[in-house]
Amino acid sequence: MALAFAALAFGAVLAWLGAGAARAPTPPTEEAIERAVAKTLETVPLPSPAARAWEKIRPSVVRVRGFVGGIPDLDPEAVVSTGSGVIVLESGVILTNLHVVQAAKRISVTFADGLESEAAIIGVQPENDLAVLRAMRIPDDIVAATLRSTHDLSPGDRIVAVGFPFGIGPSVSAGVVSGLGREYRSQEGKPVLSNLIQFDAAVNPGNSGGPLVSAEGEVIGIVTGVLNPTEQRVFIGIGFAVPIESAAAAVGVPPF
Repeated sequence: MALAFAALAFGAVLAWLGAGAARAPTPPTEEAIERAVAKTLETVPLPSPAARAWEKIRPSVVRVRGFVGGIPDLDPEAVVSTGSGVIVLESGVILTNLHVVQAAKRISVTFADGLESEAAIIGVQPENDLAVLRAMRIPDDIVAATLRSTHDLSPGDRIVAVGFPFGIGPSVSAGVVSGLGREYRSQEGKPVLSNLIQFDAAVNPGNSGGPLVSAEGEVIGIVTGVLNPTEQRVFIGIGFAVPIESAAAAVGVPPF
């Protein structure tokens, strides 16, 4: 009796396994997979190119402030200039505009994590309105920006400008390359800057010294000025940046 019951149970198990195997789902076809992926992309949109560029450059952007320092009868903490900068070496070397720091007696930089440090000018390139700073203190997880040659840059290429317009930021604006090899003279009548990248991403006073980056978040230039025929100094659609080849030369290490 026991033997018969065991045989019956064994037969039932085999029958159950056979039924389970019969119900096993068939592998999805390549066409079904493609439909599923397309549906996912429709319902969960990918980040915009500007958002991806921002995420890449964000850790490398700093705020730069110049103070009057020890000038008699003036508050040493009075801010004489506010601009932007970008970390180019993990040792704390930062690129910015010369006009942002040249009138300052003391310079401060603020990193993405909030760390604030004194900084010193270690190099200048007046013909390109560039200054090289070295921070006295740096974050443990400091990130230097990736630099990209402009040799294949073309009008219409997407770009992103990051900085501290009017001290607000970091702020992100997006646009395209409007032209190459441009010349620009500031309202202050300073020497003409040449071989500049013209772009239409919104920038204003305070963006000076910040990075102009590609859609991949790689630095292609340093924002240096805005063209404005009025005295209000607000953006009208034409900005200029020094190509990264010139900017990197100011550091003394050719990037390419």
